Amino acid sequence: MTGTPSGNPPLRVGLVGYGLAGSVFHAPLIAATEGLALDTVLTSNPERQRQARAEFPDVRTVAAPDELFDRAGDLDLVVVASPNKTHVPLATRALEAGLPVVVDKPVAGTAAEARALATLAEERGLLLSVFQNRRWDNDFLTLRKLLAEGALGEVWRFESRFERWRPQPKGGWRESGDPAEIGGLLYDLGSHVVDQALVLFGPVTQVYAESVVRRAGAEADDDTFLALTHANGVRSHLYVSSTAAQLGPRFRVLGSKAGYVKHGLDPQEAALREGKRPGPGWGEEDESLWGRVGAGDSPLTGGGQVAATVAGDYPAYYAAVAKALREGGPNPVDALEAAAALDVLEAARRSARDGVVVSL
Repeated sequence: MTGTPSGNPPLRVGLVGYGLAGSVFHAPLIAATEGLALDTVLTSNPERQRQARAEFPDVRTVAAPDELFDRAGDLDLVVVASPNKTHVPLATRALEAGLPVVVDKPVAGTAAEARALATLAEERGLLLSVFQNRRWDNDFLTLRKLLAEGALGEVWRFESRFERWRPQPKGGWRESGDPAEIGGLLYDLGSHVVDQALVLFGPVTQVYAESVVRRAGAEADDDTFLALTHANGVRSHLYVSSTAAQLGPRFRVLGSKAGYVKHGLDPQEAALREGKRPGPGWGEEDESLWGRVGAGDSPLTGGGQVAATVAGDYPAYYAAVAKALREGGPNPVDALEAAAALDVLEAARRSARDGVVVSL
């Protein structure tokens, strides 16, 4: 980016981490956002440094946090997309350096740590935002539209699945059994499905969970179920799994007037992995994958009416960050919202461990 419509120079972004999160999600979205410029990438991996420079020829690379924070005065935003265990210390260091921060989910390992970060950001008068990109998934945006229209009536049950078939562990910190790594599906995919449930249906009063390590050689949970009771009476049943040989619907939402069933994942992640970039037609889905709304019949046998899927819009997150920094617009994902989701994840971990229902 060379500037903004008003002629202001772009906000210079330092990106910490160039693994999956940094290279596939954050860097392309930052580079595609008007008013933001990817200035510096921090990674100690020489191969990833070369990858970053090849993909973004104007970017500079550094190998250690000191090299990044020594240049704090040359940056306007730091994005933390490094392994989970580094989120809190690096976000803290960025805030103490006077820099606004975006942190990939989960923002922290505990709700207490998330709230402490939020307090620090408030004290410093700085933006602290959490990258909950799946608030901009196509199915989630579609469901929010249906709920706003009253198409389902009073919602009774929300079923959400983020399932994969990966019978062989891939290794790495995400599948580590070391609690310090904050690995496992509960905190990985669970961060998404819990956040979505809270955004849709509000605070939770009770949590029940089942969490299993099924694959030989795996150390962290790879098949987890959560049952949430919301204060408004909605029941959310959330599934995250790497061991689902048959994938269920992404959403199945049952209400007093109708239900909504949607299969398949939002196409944006696959597009980013393939090297595609936001532009015309971004986030649109083939009509054959649209969900259905109806009552009394299965959508798989033609029951109900087709519900056009709203286009997914990950670029909206960083556009909102830029607007918040430039104009004082709202934070797209407040850290206290992420802390509320961590309350649920911590309760789920306790429930699965002790076999009890946990009240919040």
